[in-house]
Amino acid sequence: MIPVRRIIGRVTVIENIAVGAKIRDARRLLKLYGRGRWRKVKALATVELADGQIRLAEIHYYEAHGVGRKDVKVKRFLDQP
Repeated sequence: MIPVRRIIGRVTVIENIAVGAKIRDARRLLKLYGRGRWRKVKALATVELADGQIRLAEIHYYEAHGVGRKDVKVKRFLDQP
């Protein structure tokens, strides 16, 4: 997993992967962050990595209304370094 320091700009091309009980980590999310309608999401975003690089990447994360975006992961880069 590649550490993301922060997401720069807008998150685009948002697509739900799983919702509610279909999420494998639903129990962990409930325990760590509380109740909510949890969704696992795939999207595109410009991210700043821990080493300072700025790259366009496909990201996956969990989010719930009232809780926000949690556990952002870079799945692959869409640009050349």
